[in-house]
Amino acid sequence: MGQQMAEEDVVKSSEKVVTRETLASDLKALGVQTGDTILVHSSLKAIGWTVGGPVAVLQALYDAISPVGTLVMPSQSQDLTDPSGWENPAVPSEWHAEIRSSMPAFNRELTPTRDMGRVAELFRTWPGVIRSEHPTCSFTAFGPESAFITHVQPLTDPFGDTSPLSRLYELDAKVLLLGVSFDCCTALHLAERRSWPAQKQVMEGSPIMIDGHRTWVEYKLPLLRTELFADMGAQMVIAGHARSGFIGTALSHIMSCRKLVDFACSRWSVGHEALPND
Repeated sequence: MGQQMAEEDVVKSSEKVVTRETLASDLKALGVQTGDTILVHSSLKAIGWTVGGPVAVLQALYDAISPVGTLVMPSQSQDLTDPSGWENPAVPSEWHAEIRSSMPAFNRELTPTRDMGRVAELFRTWPGVIRSEHPTCSFTAFGPESAFITHVQPLTDPFGDTSPLSRLYELDAKVLLLGVSFDCCTALHLAERRSWPAQKQVMEGSPIMIDGHRTWVEYKLPLLRTELFADMGAQMVIAGHARSGFIGTALSHIMSCRKLVDFACSRWSVGHEALPND
């Protein structure tokens, strides 16, 4: 019932039907090109009522970058974390031990995404897609560069200089925010790690497979500062480094990953020296 009501709201708020063909046309008009390697964050609801839903969105993205482009999406699974840190929803502390002992281990094929949206969740299951090996912060990719992008992702530094984001920077991939704001832009995490390599760390835990056995592993992660992302995105747009337009009914932004990271580093490393130890 909830999904039906949500779809009714999308229909009522949509001025026209969105199709695979119109999406592909909008993507190309915004700046998506054949052969691009592109990191996509998306909101299906923002695009408007779409014939074929997330399937049509993925097909349109492939149409725009094919036959030699590479599509990449975040596939984070933040529920594979220590329950003591859960807030939405929080669970009783007396449940924590049982949750840690029974939570299914991360599995690249089976573990679903959480809060990534319907397009990213469908992409995770798409034939031929490769997923990086991180229990909470993985990325998925399809195309010629997919193995290169996903082959290593350190447990304790999933967004740093040996992560999929660093390889997207190396490839000078494009970043597409399809109906979502800059606070969803994972590429800015690489700029964080380069600006503040001594960021404060927080303890985390996840179930992973080690030598064929499910094991609960505790590890440290850098404290991320996503509250800075919206302002940095606004600066990117003002500086003319991000191109904006509509895909369907979704206000979207496209930019160079390398330009985005370099631009953010040039400002954060000067303006927020104290942030790592706040």
